[in-house]
Amino acid sequence: PQHTRGTVTAFAPFDARADAEALRKAMKGMGTDEETVLTILTTRNNAQRQEIASSFKTLFGRDLVDDLKSELTGKFETLMVSLMRPAYIFDAHALKHAIKGAGTNEKVLTEILASRTPAEVQNIKQVYQQEYEANLEDKITGETSGHFQRLLVVLLQANRDPDVGVDEALVEQDAQVLFRAGELKWGTDEEKFITILGTRSVSHLRRVFDKYMTISGFQIEETIDRETSGDLEKLLLAVVKCIRSVPAYFAETLYYSMKGAGTDDDTLIRVMVSRSEVDLLDIRREFRKNFAKSLYQMIQKDTSGDYRKALLRLCGGDDD
Repeated sequence: PQHTRGTVTAFAPFDARADAEALRKAMKGMGTDEETVLTILTTRNNAQRQEIASSFKTLFGRDLVDDLKSELTGKFETLMVSLMRPAYIFDAHALKHAIKGAGTNEKVLTEILASRTPAEVQNIKQVYQQEYEANLEDKITGETSGHFQRLLVVLLQANRDPDVGVDEALVEQDAQVLFRAGELKWGTDEEKFITILGTRSVSHLRRVFDKYMTISGFQIEETIDRETSGDLEKLLLAVVKCIRSVPAYFAETLYYSMKGAGTDDDTLIRVMVSRSEVDLLDIRREFRKNFAKSLYQMIQKDTSGDYRKALLRLCGGDDD
């Protein structure tokens, strides 16, 4: 689908060759002109960046990403290299790095698999197989366990019911099942939560959450928070939040990546890059609504240098 709620759109008039020449000039010789690099890469969309890389190789026999890596450093380098990653491979690459080597990055698995549409998940699985000659589900099950693993596997099936009409009787039934599995039971029946949250349609689940509140007097998030813990709790909460609103989920993710001492730059970069052509305008709106300051202001306060400049360009404006 054509996403039109991004902050980054196709640049016009676009000249891949001129951009490639400007980037070469910016990185040639002593010192690097970071301003030129960040201006070009944050104002062209991903498809255009790929054309620039292709022109760059044709004109100079050099790999643009290799040059960026050798000329830039730190978080700014990570951000520029992330912008250059082809869009179709972005999620598969993030997942591959989340499950390789010592320790699994559960945060990345949770964020991507809770927020992507079934069609996007199917695509991620195919790309993963093609690019890495490995089965994503096997890799994930090899590195995770318990109910956390089971919910990830359910989400990986990408078989969520399509959004066609809501059956009120089934809404009532699901809400009752969740109530009995959570609030009314010593030890939660996690399996019921996994099946219902992982397979029912989005519009159905929104109604279930309303009905759950009516029956129990609690938001479903409160029950999950009380009755589960660890990685499973985080994944269940992410799924619920994404069912309610994907942009609100990402606004909160961005907020917590910057709140308090130290910044989770990996998350900040991943979300800003992956949503910049999808729904970053909606994320900004939710951010402003829920956090007493704008995304722009928070990035400004929390980051510095060329890294900050580039993130602010991606953010695309303030909301005050």
